[in-house]
Amino acid sequence: MVVSMLKFIIEIPESYSLKDKRRVIRSLKDRLIKKYKLSVSEVDLQNSITYAQLGAALVSNSRSYGESVLEKAVDFVEQQAVGRLHDYSIMSEYY
Repeated sequence: MVVSMLKFIIEIPESYSLKDKRRVIRSLKDRLIKKYKLSVSEVDLQNSITYAQLGAALVSNSRSYGESVLEKAVDFVEQQAVGRLHDYSIMSEYY
């Protein structure tokens, strides 16, 4: 079993309150879950109004498959998200 993980930071410059940020993040999380069947959560920077750090994970039987799905998810975030992607990392662990 392989668990592939994605961690990324996104900036939401049009966010003026935590409520604005939550709306944007919820929409992004829902789209990632629906399109790529990922488990997604906000993992850090919860009190920041303009930044969010999200984590996503995918369980599969192939490291290359998991990482390719996460790369597609990163491309999706770069093209479709309201904010700007600042940093991301992808890693896989065998269990």
